[in-house]
Amino acid sequence: MTNSPDNFFNVDAMDQGIHRVLAKGLETRVFPGDQAMISIVRIGPNERGTTHAHPEEQWGFIFRGSGIRIQDGIETAVSEGDFWRTPGNVEHTFQAGPDGAVVYDVFAPPRDEYKKPGEGFGGE
Repeated sequence: MTNSPDNFFNVDAMDQGIHRVLAKGLETRVFPGDQAMISIVRIGPNERGTTHAHPEEQWGFIFRGSGIRIQDGIETAVSEGDFWRTPGNVEHTFQAGPDGAVVYDVFAPPRDEYKKPGEGFGGE
């Protein structure tokens, strides 16, 4: 049923989705679908993820805070409203700014390692 409450979520509802600790200061809530997956990543002030790559395409949208997106060795400053595409198998990470960041990631197809609670980015 498409109008089921199981298909509606809120970005600030920390009890929804699949919880993963990606690294120190980085946590996410993951929402897998049939063809794509959303991950709401909260990154603490000045925290940085582990450089990694995976075969899935990834789109990111920063809707709170600021940071530096490091992708294929190139650093790009990003702030609220910026978004980017990461093709599959491209190394990438994120360094949050002084106020931290919240990033909305979309993966297609869904990442198998993100379909369950756990730790790490996978693909490291």
